[in-house]
Amino acid sequence: MTDAPVLETRGIVRDYVSGGLFGGSRTLRALKGIDLRVERGKTLAVVGESGCGKSTLARIITLIDAPTAGELLIEGQPVDVARTGVPAELRRKVQIVFQNPYGSLNPRQKIGDVLAEPLKLNTPLSASARRDRAMEMLLKVGLRPEHFNRYPHMFSGGQRQRIAIARAVMTSPELLVLDEPVSALDLSVQAQILNLLQDLQDELRLTYVFISHDLSVVRHVADDVMVMNLGEAVEYRSRDAIFAAPEHPYTRKLFAATPRIDLPSIRDRVTRKAAMPRATRSGRAR
Repeated sequence: MTDAPVLETRGIVRDYVSGGLFGGSRTLRALKGIDLRVERGKTLAVVGESGCGKSTLARIITLIDAPTAGELLIEGQPVDVARTGVPAELRRKVQIVFQNPYGSLNPRQKIGDVLAEPLKLNTPLSASARRDRAMEMLLKVGLRPEHFNRYPHMFSGGQRQRIAIARAVMTSPELLVLDEPVSALDLSVQAQILNLLQDLQDELRLTYVFISHDLSVVRHVADDVMVMNLGEAVEYRSRDAIFAAPEHPYTRKLFAATPRIDLPSIRDRVTRKAAMPRATRSGRAR
């Protein structure tokens, strides 16, 4: 008998209704029947342009919003947020890391308290045990003991994201949703955070849903890729298969619009730019 997937959705639909008292209402279907499945220890990347529905899907997966229709299952158990709410044990199992870590950190809390708070809310651990666990996690994500009593504004963007990741894994979740977690960081820092996420996944056997528009990052982290467009999953295959031969026209368009950062591609762009007539280059620069 095989284990149930950590996350599964079946025909997830999400509608938003807009309109006033006198103008009538209009329904916008943000998600149009999304099916996905993520096994333990694996990473599903959800990619697409702004407005494609990936953030709406993230809110449903993290139990913030309820779907209009369809079924959400965590470790094989159906979850009905609208009808029964979210039990504390289930909320512990699903955590999220946002794009902007500073916006999700309380500027008045010291980092040690930021990390210990989820334990205070979700476990019976004593204050000293919570402190020990918080210090252990601080070191695990690459920060130092002296950072324990500092405030969020005293850290760089990359360090803040490390803190946000540490807080998210404090309660030993089963599923971590990563919503554009490196898009606001410099390239060198992105690589460090991605390596940290990989190390934590290997050590703790975490399951990730990685939401991104950056295909170069997705190629590095994903096991499977789901491409979304206008609320639909237009392509859903393994990373290797989808990067080797994208099948859907939208996927091919998305890939074609993404600059490649390997050295031959950079040299090709520089050569083509140098070969352009000066007047054309000047016109594009304006």
